[in-house]
Amino acid sequence: MDIKTAAALHRLRLASIPEAISFPALLIFGTGFRLAFGYDALVMPLGLIHGVLFITYVVLLLDLWNRTKWPFKRVAFFFVLAIVPFGGLYGDRVLRREEEAGVIAARARKEGVVNA
Repeated sequence: MDIKTAAALHRLRLASIPEAISFPALLIFGTGFRLAFGYDALVMPLGLIHGVLFITYVVLLLDLWNRTKWPFKRVAFFFVLAIVPFGGLYGDRVLRREEEAGVIAARARKEGVVNA
């Protein structure tokens, strides 16, 4: 894994956690606040924050797909994880394992252990 691919993978990991938490925390809180108190002013800014985080996640996912040439099925899996509440937390675990495997493989190539 080259450095740009590793950086794209790390960026997607960093974006997955706030995106995963933003859906249930912000949108459900804002909607519950609106229903309980009839106060609509929180829904729009909280929805905007979640929307920006979601779009950032999708753009970073597409960038990673472009660099890694993953199959469509794998990219669709990570997209679905972004839609499911707290799904990005599982996606972060999967991406962390992928990132660690890439670092280990790069170190092995550098030390001459693997000829690939």
